[in-house]
Amino acid sequence: MLNLNSIMLGTDKTEVLAAFYQKLFQKEPDMKEDGWYGWSVGNTFLSIGYHSEVASQSQDPKRVIFNFETKEVKEEFERIKDIKGAVVIKEPYEMGGAWIATLADPDGNYFQLMTPWDNMNEKPKE
Repeated sequence: MLNLNSIMLGTDKTEVLAAFYQKLFQKEPDMKEDGWYGWSVGNTFLSIGYHSEVASQSQDPKRVIFNFETKEVKEEFERIKDIKGAVVIKEPYEMGGAWIATLADPDGNYFQLMTPWDNMNEKPKE
């Protein structure tokens, strides 16, 4: 069986993206080496580094969307939307009992805040 345990974001603005995710995760990188940054987030490791064939904004930001689970979608949305470089794509909305909000990072990569799947039987905060 396969186990997805890490994601790498290539960028031409390593410092900008690293600063953004440091504020998003509210902690220093768990790894910082030769212009690469990485965070353990839940069961996944997210790394950010320079990629020679990546330039400017994401050309198709809806193709891959990172989902960050939280029981406090609305509260986290309010905190994150004020981080420099964050772009609100869709404010919190309810879908099938789950709360979801979509934002973009400074490179235009989409990410969502989502009610945890294991809490789908619990009533989300209003």
